[in-house]
Amino acid sequence: MTRIKRGYIARRRRTKIRLFASTFRGAHSRLTRTITQQKIRALVSAQRDRGRQKRVFRRLWITRINAVIRDNKVYFSYSKLIHNLYKKQLLLNRKILAQIAILNKSCLYMISNEIIK
Repeated sequence: MTRIKRGYIARRRRTKIRLFASTFRGAHSRLTRTITQQKIRALVSAQRDRGRQKRVFRRLWITRINAVIRDNKVYFSYSKLIHNLYKKQLLLNRKILAQIAILNKSCLYMISNEIIK
C-alpha cells in the first residue's frame, strides 16, 4: 500500500488563522487551538464594542451640547433644547449639534434663539 500525503486545505486554514493572530502574544499566536479560541474571543469583543462605541459617542455629544448651553445661560437644559428642536422641526442630530457647539458657539446660540421665538 502506497503512502498517502495529506492535502493542503487544513494547512491553508491554519495559516489563515495564524495570520489573524500574528500580533497576539505567547501561545495565543503559536498554538492552533488557543489561536482559534482567541480569534473567537476577539471577534466577539469587536462586535460588542461596536455597539458600545455608538453609546459612548452619543453620551459625549450630549455632554458637549449640555455644557455649551449651560455655559451661555440660554434658559435651556439639554432636554428642553432637543424637545424644542423637534417641535420646530429643526432636524439636527446630536453629532452635528456637538460640532456646532464646539467650533461655532454663536451659531448654536442663534439656533437656540430661533427656537425661543
